[in-house]
Amino acid sequence: MALIPSQVLRVAILLSYFSILCHYKALDMPAHQTYGGSWKFLTFIDLVIQAVFFGVCVLIDVSSLLTKGSDSREQERQLRKLIGLRDWMMAVLAFPVGAFVVFTFWSLYLYDRELVYPRLLDNFIPQWLNHGMHTTVLPFIIIEMRTTHHRYPSRSWGLAAVCCFGVGYILWTCWVHHVTGVWVYPVLERIAPVARVVFFSAMTAVICVFYTLGEILNSYIWDQPHTEKVKGE
Repeated sequence: MALIPSQVLRVAILLSYFSILCHYKALDMPAHQTYGGSWKFLTFIDLVIQAVFFGVCVLIDVSSLLTKGSDSREQERQLRKLIGLRDWMMAVLAFPVGAFVVFTFWSLYLYDRELVYPRLLDNFIPQWLNHGMHTTVLPFIIIEMRTTHHRYPSRSWGLAAVCCFGVGYILWTCWVHHVTGVWVYPVLERIAPVARVVFFSAMTAVICVFYTLGEILNSYIWDQPHTEKVKGE
């Protein structure tokens, strides 16, 4: 028996995302006042994705509790739709985007923080909020993957959806630059146009890798032989 029921963990994680989003939106940062606002940053988009995802998870938990013992086929059908949405969001958005944000942020930060998170931001964003946006996302999503089995789509469809998201964000970033003349991230200001194309292509490849890793990890956790072995120990 789990020390903390998975339903309680999901509610706690959802509330933590609400708190992070509220504190982030309350920051008086110049970047929030320019074209695109918070929505030009992948970190903020990821926080919204995670909050919506865990909101769907909590909704499923509540719906399952309320319909327990019910013979209504319509309720079962609606619940299956929600579960399908949850699994799709986990596979295509929550895990790959969340892992991508954590990996790319800390990789660039450790190499040269000025490329992604200039020291000036320390005057606006407290350390706990920075970790809430760029660190805890990954353990939270792994906890969800470990406690609930998620059905992944076929790899070709999943990768196509992830690529669409990645290309969509790249086009959005380019549009913001077209309107404002400023790139969203300092690293894009420091490299040549050809290097930007390579950089964008590499980042799209990386998020596809994270999709595949999520699929493999989910399969490893929930494949029948491994599951039975763990239960027998």
